[in-house]
Amino acid sequence: MKIGVLAVQGAFIEHVRTFRSIGVETVEVRLPEHLEGVSGLVLPGGESTAQRRLIDRWGLRAPIERLAESGAPIFGTCAGMILLSREISGGEEPVFPLLDVSVERNAFGRQLDSFEADFDVPMLGTQPVHGVFIRAPIVDRAGPDVDVLARLDDGRIVAVRQRNVIATAFHPELAGETRFHRLVATMAAEHDDPGEGSGRRHHPTRRAGRSA
Repeated sequence: MKIGVLAVQGAFIEHVRTFRSIGVETVEVRLPEHLEGVSGLVLPGGESTAQRRLIDRWGLRAPIERLAESGAPIFGTCAGMILLSREISGGEEPVFPLLDVSVERNAFGRQLDSFEADFDVPMLGTQPVHGVFIRAPIVDRAGPDVDVLARLDDGRIVAVRQRNVIATAFHPELAGETRFHRLVATMAAEHDDPGEGSGRRHHPTRRAGRSA
């Protein structure tokens, strides 16, 4: 099993290091062929507009969509949350509208307004999660099929999940927090379900058929 990390722009190396720290193989994804055989994908923080352009320039949009459709876990942090949202404040066209949420960009202010916070994520246990917020978005609407995983003390939504797609407004990878990455690795292993050596392989860059 290996997890892909979109590496066209942004803070991708921190995700690579976090997965490696928990013993999970990773591959940096810059071209469609880098998605061959991956069991999950991370969309990191950075500049969502720049990432959008580079995703299209390198032909990554369709293969990433097929990977998500196969049921493989997709995990977006900060800008990655924006890329995964169905609605973006200001009317910007969505990239991968996999989450039935509306997000507001830079909801906490500019770079100088970055902060860190502790908050509960019940599905990850009783110990609070420590998150780093850097020009972070916020979820201001979550659809009925979206599970709200975490809120700040003021009630604002900062982590969501819809089936195989997870997104956080914050950076767990910058805070030494590994539980989201462990969750993604577990979901990826369940998606692979190799059984007695009869593992199925994903081919997200091929157009023939979808894995169930």
